[in-house]
Amino acid sequence: MLLLNPGPVTLTERVRNSLLQTDLCHRESEFYDLQDEARARLLDVYALDAAQWSAVLMTGSGTAAVESMIAALVPQNGKVLVVQNGIYGERIVSIAKQYGIAHEALVHDWMAAPELDRIAARLQDDTSFSHVAVVHHETTTGRLNDLAALGRLCRERGVRLLVDTVSSFGAEAIDFADGAIAAVAATANKCLHGVPGAAFVVARRDALDEAVSRTYYLDLARLARLQAQRNTPFTPAVHAYYALVEALREFNDEGGWQARHARYAALAEQVREGLAALGIRAVLPPEQSSVVLRAYELPGAMTYEQLHDALKARGFVIYAGQGGLSSRLFRISTMGAIQAADIDRLLREIGEVTR
Repeated sequence: MLLLNPGPVTLTERVRNSLLQTDLCHRESEFYDLQDEARARLLDVYALDAAQWSAVLMTGSGTAAVESMIAALVPQNGKVLVVQNGIYGERIVSIAKQYGIAHEALVHDWMAAPELDRIAARLQDDTSFSHVAVVHHETTTGRLNDLAALGRLCRERGVRLLVDTVSSFGAEAIDFADGAIAAVAATANKCLHGVPGAAFVVARRDALDEAVSRTYYLDLARLARLQAQRNTPFTPAVHAYYALVEALREFNDEGGWQARHARYAALAEQVREGLAALGIRAVLPPEQSSVVLRAYELPGAMTYEQLHDALKARGFVIYAGQGGLSSRLFRISTMGAIQAADIDRLLREIGEVTR
């Protein structure tokens, strides 16, 4: 079965085989070596200086990393403006609400890009905002939000930026030199091609120095402190860490994030052009979309369930639209061990089932 959903991904044999390594106690030096390598390689993805940045691992999904980041890095007297243009922006709002963090949601239509003028005006009108939170790749629609432009707004107003990069880290450009970015949250089982169970926050060390403790298991400052001491507070998903390290080694061998971006872009365009030839339109133009995942209008009178089930019977798993978009669109991701020949086969099968 070929997974075309936005994580977990179809694994390479190299990463799958890494799960067969020896059982390992998380209180032994061998585990700390593994943890150290994972943290160092995560910084290397974007060539980050370890003196300025720290990669903090945790066991959980990408949402665990986002929750940990928001709960720790918005101070007790701070306030976060959440740029919301999809379900994952809504999730950040829910996290802030859950922890009693002062926040405001700047709500956009799910099909719309963030309105920079509205964001700038809100930051101008309310100087109590300490942070802005945004989803880089909003997989609700496949939109790639303009992180650079938002960073400039934040930098001009002395506001720090917290970014959900769960489905962009390792495949899209992220300018960590932008002083506005305080931290990003991501996961192993999307663009890095690991397995579910390992997530992480990459944070500026000065932001970690000011972190607050609102949560127990996901306490970012404690995780960072203990990992720097070759320690861990709880039992991590050891085999997921094996897979993450092997995936990061493979990632580096294949040319890093730029090569992964190019590979995804070629596959995404192959899908878009092939579906267009079948009369199936992309929801967003390529220049507004991530290379990781794109959304398409459901063909004719076919429901998502009909399309999904027909393709699954032929060996492909696609993904539904979310919320009110579920009756209008479907989504295809090109992460994981997917080749051009796989896309050719997918397009032939879609042509067959939509006749």
